[in-house]
Amino acid sequence: MPGKANAPKSGNELRDQVIQLANSLGLEAKPEVKAARRLWGAKRSIDVVVTDKNSGKRLGIECKYQGGSGSAEEKIFATVQDIAFWPIPGIVVISGEGFSENIKGYLMSTGKVVWYTDLEDWLRLYFGL
Repeated sequence: MPGKANAPKSGNELRDQVIQLANSLGLEAKPEVKAARRLWGAKRSIDVVVTDKNSGKRLGIECKYQGGSGSAEEKIFATVQDIAFWPIPGIVVISGEGFSENIKGYLMSTGKVVWYTDLEDWLRLYFGL
């Protein structure tokens, strides 16, 4: 994976790197933005909301890190569904070596999941930078 030396090592570090990347592109990034409730009723907080101050265009980003085997990949299914109910467009940014081979193809096929290593190109395209 390119940029492995700078790869995040936790979900919070991934969130912080997403914010740093967005800011470096001239975008505004706010963490933990409240946005009503999730499908099952819990209060919803979007990990990062990125805004282009010139156009007002916004994007919500959920950050999921999976360093080893665990439950992060299982939570992505609900997150992808939850994004459909956000008041703004959204994606899930993933990082880590722990995602199983079985789920990688599915995640990419949703059109809502982006590897952190591809995020800069994705943001440039989305915001027209």
